[in-house]
Amino acid sequence: MAGTLTSIRLDTHLADEAARVLGVKTRTEAVHIALREVVALRRFKDLMKKNAGKLKFAGHRE
Repeated sequence: MAGTLTSIRLDTHLADEAARVLGVKTRTEAVHIALREVVALRRFKDLMKKNAGKLKFAGHRE
């Protein structure tokens, strides 16, 4: 993973809670996981929107 030192303002209580909920030791790890999740969720939503009603599933009876 490429890394660049970036300074951002964080709600430290929220970042600490995220780290605890995610089971990681650092705020940095929590932020990285959260960013990956947000990107994955957006890609999934875009895919679902693009293919709405067009997908067929094996075993699905019509």
